[in-house]
Amino acid sequence: MNEARIDKWLWASRIFKTRSIAADACKNGRVTIGGMNVKPSRPVKVGEVVSVRKPPITYSFRVLQCIEQRVGAKLVPEIYENVTDPKQYELLEMSRISGFVDRARGTGRPTKRDRRQMDAFVDPVLFGFDEEDDDLDED
Repeated sequence: MNEARIDKWLWASRIFKTRSIAADACKNGRVTIGGMNVKPSRPVKVGEVVSVRKPPITYSFRVLQCIEQRVGAKLVPEIYENVTDPKQYELLEMSRISGFVDRARGTGRPTKRDRRQMDAFVDPVLFGFDEEDDDLDED
């Protein structure tokens, strides 16, 4: 086979989980060949470099085989060569790290300490109030 549809090739080479996701990526301009956005029906040929933007980085793959039937993960190196710029992977690592560093305090789930403080605030027994103390006020 000399050529295959780009959406089928992206699915068959395991870059996308389903063919419909691959087709949507093409329609939304996240797949390019030679710097040009492609439609899902565009044929891909051996030797072309396909760029796929999956934020925050853009992956680049050189086509080694044109296939339209999904293959096992062990056969993927025979289908394409990953030619993604190493700087893109640095960008991915930086965004992964910054997700934890830049998070504002108080956002997300409460910590164990925060939960205990909330429980102490809500639970009146911890403040020393008992039902017996209410009886003393009546005298």
